[in-house]
Amino acid sequence: MKGELIPELKRNIEEIKRRTGGSSDVLINEFVAGGVHCALICCEGMVSTSVITELIFEPITSIPQKKSSHELFHYISEELLLSTDRPEVTDYESLFRLLYSGFAVLTAEGIGFALGFGVQGYASRGIQEPSGEGNVMGAHEGFAETIRTSMSQIRRRLKSPELVMELTQKGEKSRTDLCLCYMKDRVPKELLRRIRSSLDGIKLEAILTTGYIRPFVESSRFELFSSTGTTERPDVLCSKLIEGRVGILVDGVPFAVVIPRLFCESFQTLDDYAYKPYYATFIRWIKYLAFLLAVLLPAVYTAIVMHHPELLNSTLLMILVESERQAPLSIITEAVGVLLMYEVIREAGIRLPKPMGGAVSIVSGLIIGDAAVKSGLISTPLLTVTALAVMSGLCVPELNPPVTILRFAFLAAGGALGLFGISLLACAVLVNICATEDYGFPYTAPLSPFIRSGMGDTAIRSSIEKMQERGFTVEEYHE
Repeated sequence: MKGELIPELKRNIEEIKRRTGGSSDVLINEFVAGGVHCALICCEGMVSTSVITELIFEPITSIPQKKSSHELFHYISEELLLSTDRPEVTDYESLFRLLYSGFAVLTAEGIGFALGFGVQGYASRGIQEPSGEGNVMGAHEGFAETIRTSMSQIRRRLKSPELVMELTQKGEKSRTDLCLCYMKDRVPKELLRRIRSSLDGIKLEAILTTGYIRPFVESSRFELFSSTGTTERPDVLCSKLIEGRVGILVDGVPFAVVIPRLFCESFQTLDDYAYKPYYATFIRWIKYLAFLLAVLLPAVYTAIVMHHPELLNSTLLMILVESERQAPLSIITEAVGVLLMYEVIREAGIRLPKPMGGAVSIVSGLIIGDAAVKSGLISTPLLTVTALAVMSGLCVPELNPPVTILRFAFLAAGGALGLFGISLLACAVLVNICATEDYGFPYTAPLSPFIRSGMGDTAIRSSIEKMQERGFTVEEYHE
């Protein structure tokens, strides 16, 4: 695939057509400039027609007579600007990489290299508000699919020469652009070295989303929670970079991968730093409680009703007995059925076209919810408990996948062994979480191992002045 460019223009064009299979979107425009036969190659839909006409065609066709193609290219390089991004191309692999990235490539008779001009003009989605990380007081823009736009969003917020963004390509067929972002004065050198080594180990034909690269930068051990995070907010990524983290942008994906990720960060939002510390601390503890309710509430309810009714007072016990007496199914069957019903409705709401979203709401709210209770298939207390657990899980959307699985696991343990089973499974989950780490950074820090200096933004939310004085970097969490 690599191969050096052929100096003879006609053979060079034939080789390009052969390698592209005569693809219709590869446009080859032959013309004469300065008395030299040339060809400008570009990919339809990837370049701006107005830019390529004004900045490339008009200046080049106005070049005075030259003796050779070398003199012509020297004149273009020294006398004409044409484009701010002007790489030289010596092989076909580089030529096609630039071609399919929106560059126009100029080649001429009798010369063994070509000139590339950055004239990108492909259609892309503009900067919009993030769909999954809403906030009240912060910025309302998220990453775009175009990687260079995302890079500019980061640079606008961190105008420091310490910010480094390294572009590389991965994927044998897709040749997807990846951007490694870090603050060179903050990031641990060993962390950066090991992440680069992990990225070098990516041997994939295509990279179409962040999920393709995350397994390569995570531990191969079984982990319930992911030790890498994602964000679609440039301001959030910038705050992580300042702490010494590493970010990875993927071209075509409006999400950035953050390495390393800590468990406590799933309960932090940008709005926490816009409110007074006492209110931000209150909201943060609400999220901690919501996480526990999302995971444990259906299991605890089922365990108490089936195995430990003595824990309830007589009034509440009689209400539950009366409700469950009319239900034809066992409590554990009801709970599993309701939770599965919710997952089906949630998945349908995500995948269906937006015009059909109203129909999903009507079916799930009126037909399934109201009709199921009135018919006696599901008891009202159980439906209330599962609804509260599901709503609590929405407070920490980053943890939704593991929370969903753990909710079913704890429900099965509670139904089989009661509170004793829940306790056993909780110990196993805690052991797995505490053992989760990547590149020497514990996932549960600063709770385990306990780091007192980290409590100011974990157990509580200290004032900005105190956090600024502390000068925190992620290096403090390294084992």
